[in-house]
Amino acid sequence: MRIDVVTLFPEFMAQSAALGVVGRAAERGLLELHGWNPRDYAEGNYRRVDDRPFGGGPGMVMLIEPLRACLAAAKAADPAPAPVIYLSPQGRPLTQAKVRELAALPRMILLCGRYEGIDERFLEAEVTEEISLGDYVLSGGELGAAVIVDAVTRLQDGALGDAESAAQDSFEGPQGLLDCPHYSHPAQHEWGTVPDVLRSGNHAAIARWRRQQSLLRTALRRPDLLDEGQLSKADRLLLEQARQALAKDPTP
Repeated sequence: MRIDVVTLFPEFMAQSAALGVVGRAAERGLLELHGWNPRDYAEGNYRRVDDRPFGGGPGMVMLIEPLRACLAAAKAADPAPAPVIYLSPQGRPLTQAKVRELAALPRMILLCGRYEGIDERFLEAEVTEEISLGDYVLSGGELGAAVIVDAVTRLQDGALGDAESAAQDSFEGPQGLLDCPHYSHPAQHEWGTVPDVLRSGNHAAIARWRRQQSLLRTALRRPDLLDEGQLSKADRLLLEQARQALAKDPTP
């Protein structure tokens, strides 16, 4: 997969992409990440990429022409078609379903704004869609772009050490449930004991426990994700049993 990022801070993207899963994926040839700086395409001695907004008000607005030339160069660097995605608090909220959709693309271009944003005419002419990380505002789109790069990269075949890791994550699967709790060594600790079922060696019982905990955790923490009417009879029974057990003993 190839991802091009239009940003005033390409070094930030390069540094974040060198770490962890994304860095290993790049080393294996599963990801190509390229940064494009609009300032390199700006004219004049000062390489200006922004100006005051019409109508007054605080802040600066990124200019059309440096972005236009920069984006044209990014598009021309590879023949594969690429949607242009603007990281914006006004965009569609990023979900795991959207991540899976993006991960299936051969290429995408991420557009990172700064200051008060980008000239609306550029957005209307060049942007395919806008994506938001949530209902809050950051100083620029670079953190959002890094999130998308990480999220889509880990879904590429061979990016993770275990192919099942991504399939068991929160929001994956047909119901999009939260993940179950996880434990490691030691089994006995002052903060608690690992549930007996996880040490039983009974894989069917372990799978049942994990499914039950996933259902319960989703019901308690993100009930908006859980459509109980769409659950199987077995899942509804597991969830009811977990709720009854929790009512009897609410302590972890």
